[in-house]
Amino acid sequence: METEQLKIFDENRNPIGIASREEVHKLGYWHETFHCWFISKEKEKDYLYLQLRSKIKKDYPNLLDITAAGHLLASESVEDGVREIKEEVGIDITPQELIPLGIIDYSVLDGDFIDKEFAHTFLYKSEKNFEDFILQDEVAGIVKVEFNEFVELWLDERPFITITGFEVTENGNKIYFEEQVGKEKFVPHQNKFYRTVLEKMRAHI
Repeated sequence: METEQLKIFDENRNPIGIASREEVHKLGYWHETFHCWFISKEKEKDYLYLQLRSKIKKDYPNLLDITAAGHLLASESVEDGVREIKEEVGIDITPQELIPLGIIDYSVLDGDFIDKEFAHTFLYKSEKNFEDFILQDEVAGIVKVEFNEFVELWLDERPFITITGFEVTENGNKIYFEEQVGKEKFVPHQNKFYRTVLEKMRAHI
């Protein structure tokens, strides 16, 4: 995976070449990613679906993250990014079913790991339930959270939110749970990133 070839850019999104995934994160090159957030309406309430990253993940293990996301390879178009949804959570979706939210850029510095992304971001209005998700090894579970609660968390209007969902055990069984979590349970994207995404989502729900 570290040898995957990615397009790299300057801070103004001008292409400047191709580098390996390892080089991208070591040297801090801007690169492209694909993000897809699932949202559903249940009993007049909107819910976001999030993935629980596996404990075997090199980056941010055991934390909650975007429903499906990944790097766009140098050979791929933005539309090709839908493969991430099938690969991570086992659901087939076409590009035409997605609502584009634009390109959101953000950067994270975590020790020697420098992540500078131009994230092509999409919303998927889902009618799926927990039983429809077929997870790969790098995804340990799926949870949902009430959209308004999630917004309040990232606006610092509440310290905790309720998540419900399932985690897959080592023998393949789904264990369902409900839990109260704070910001520390989520991949540490910047507050600004979460707030920008949620504002864009709100225009479509």
